[in-house]
Amino acid sequence: MVERNDKPDARQGPQMGPTLNPGRPADKPAGASAGEEPVTIEAQTAAIPDDLADREDTPDAVASDADMARLRQRKWRLMMRQCDRVVLLDFQLLAMPEWPDNYALALARKKRDFWLLGACLSAAVFLSGLTGSVPAWLAGGGFGAFAVIVLLGVPLVRTLYTDRPSYLDLLARRRQLLRDARKHIAHLEGEVGLAWQCARMSEFNPALKSPRFRELVELSARHALSGALTRREHVRLYLVFMLEAEKAYDRLQQAFFDANQAAIDQGWSEVVTKTSGNS
Repeated sequence: MVERNDKPDARQGPQMGPTLNPGRPADKPAGASAGEEPVTIEAQTAAIPDDLADREDTPDAVASDADMARLRQRKWRLMMRQCDRVVLLDFQLLAMPEWPDNYALALARKKRDFWLLGACLSAAVFLSGLTGSVPAWLAGGGFGAFAVIVLLGVPLVRTLYTDRPSYLDLLARRRQLLRDARKHIAHLEGEVGLAWQCARMSEFNPALKSPRFRELVELSARHALSGALTRREHVRLYLVFMLEAEKAYDRLQQAFFDANQAAIDQGWSEVVTKTSGNS
């Protein structure tokens, strides 16, 4: 008998596998190794944590977000109510553009010194004539010069030949501007202090937390700010702080209105009504 050789002949090359039917996938899914069962949809669903539903927008989570939005809106509205006087800031009154500079003050002081020197010399000549040290006509001329010089120093007469203010006029102008600025600051501060309340808006403008404003805020908290501003530099520092506070107030107001609109879009009508009311 002829024995059948079922072993494949090595010369015929590797034996081909069975032909796949049309539509049958030839490869396993990506990431699947040999001997590993393919992951089914049921297995993937079973692997989802049970607390996944808690991460969704459940009614409790929505209520919590609404409460947080209501508290935030109430806080922002209180800050706006306490700092709304910042919009009453008079820039021109605190900037003092008509403040006499040091050059004008030095020039007026120099003219004042010349005027005093002339009056003293003419008075000395007149007094010397009384003692007989100088002739009478020279003493009379000294008296006339003294009278004219003194008369030229009278403010009413000065307006007839010059429009430049005197040294005393410039000093009086400085005191008046500083007095008006301090009065306006006292009006802005009120009874509770505006600067230290505006410092709470630092989250909308970090410049309010600058160290150079620290003493200003402390004086405002003690209700002694207007009395401590005795120089123009102090008033200008307060003006810079108020300008930064005005920027923060505008950003706070915009954030408040945007949050209100977002609450309306979310359907949180109670957030809008409670924060827009008097509460």
